[in-house]
Amino acid sequence: MSIYHKVIGEGYPIVMLHGWTLDHQVMLHAMEPLFEKRRGWKRIYIDLPGMGKSEQKPSIHNSDDMLEAILHLLDQIIPGEPFIICGNSYGGYIARGIVSSRQNRVRGLLLIAPMIIPEFNDRVVPQQTIIKRDSNLISQLSSTDAEEFCSMGVVQGHTEWERFKDEILIPSKQTNHEFLNHIRQNGYGFSIDISSKFEHPTLVITGHQDHVVGYHDALRLIEDYPRATFAVLDMAGHNLQIEQPDVFNALVHNWLNKLESEKTFNG
Repeated sequence: MSIYHKVIGEGYPIVMLHGWTLDHQVMLHAMEPLFEKRRGWKRIYIDLPGMGKSEQKPSIHNSDDMLEAILHLLDQIIPGEPFIICGNSYGGYIARGIVSSRQNRVRGLLLIAPMIIPEFNDRVVPQQTIIKRDSNLISQLSSTDAEEFCSMGVVQGHTEWERFKDEILIPSKQTNHEFLNHIRQNGYGFSIDISSKFEHPTLVITGHQDHVVGYHDALRLIEDYPRATFAVLDMAGHNLQIEQPDVFNALVHNWLNKLESEKTFNG
């Protein structure tokens, strides 16, 4: 199968989708610690086509095709099963497409710094802000690494740099950028309306200082998700799970507890 996916654990399927130009590592590092003391979850980490270990697919020309490819994969590996979906950034956009397309099977949704509006100029985003900066660390980085890190980081410390390097920077260099540019030019946004009422436990986490996708556009979805918790984290940009891991973990644990207590495992 040309779409790489890593499965950890057994039980109720929970699908993880990463952001644009990245790979499954960003979701794996964010989510796996939350399952150390939990049982009964089958975590499915996917590399989107053209990213990570997944090959580019000639049949994919836009985000509609990307969505169809992931739906086809899910129909193969968890055919007919109910599941939970989690998405980060562009992966959150695809996740909402999956909810719209498989409403009878999705039982929970997690959106981490989700892309809501495809075109950047149409988004409501704050100005870039740096709240905490280790100038000594920045001075020790190469000019390229420093530029990449500083262009994204709201909290620019040693711990944040190490995770940014491993989970964001290195994976992005392994991406098929020609393939992704083709998608950007031929339909980065869906041609279909993916807005739909979703009445299962939902968690939407955004960064108050996220100057990439912002938080304002995500808050507009609140009426679509009657069972949702919306959180806007301070001292957090687009990589909020790296910059505010303790708050992130507490929120996701609360969401997972809801799914377990409401007998999600019984379908």
